[in-house]
Amino acid sequence: MYNENRFHTGKMNRGWGGRFGGHHHGGRFAQHAQEMFGKGFRRVPANIEETDESYIIHLFAPALVKEDLKVVTKDDVLTISYTPKEDAESAEKFSRREYSNGAFERAFALNGKVLSENISAKYADGILKVTLPKNPETNIPAKDIAVN
Repeated sequence: MYNENRFHTGKMNRGWGGRFGGHHHGGRFAQHAQEMFGKGFRRVPANIEETDESYIIHLFAPALVKEDLKVVTKDDVLTISYTPKEDAESAEKFSRREYSNGAFERAFALNGKVLSENISAKYADGILKVTLPKNPETNIPAKDIAVN
């Protein structure tokens, strides 16, 4: 039977940690993610968009029950998790299964770059969109330097 490889290297998390100011945090969270995925969590892809005012995480996870989604910030880490209530019995209905709407967890290091109390999340059309407003004190805008 088809068996998805559930182990991953955590490279996405390392990039996120670096983007938010410093690779020293990224490794630890990548390792944390690796341990979590080793326990049967599935891999859920994420795109990270940056605007002038905020960072936006687009998490691709179709066919979820919105009430079973959790978005939590603690100790400057954003954790997105999903724990479906009837995962075990629904898996038995399929003779072949190439996608799953089973449990997952993703953790992102915020590194002081986000106003945690103003984070918002919305789930629509199979995409969870988490908006993280930038902390103006720790986000210095890019400055153009003339090339002579």
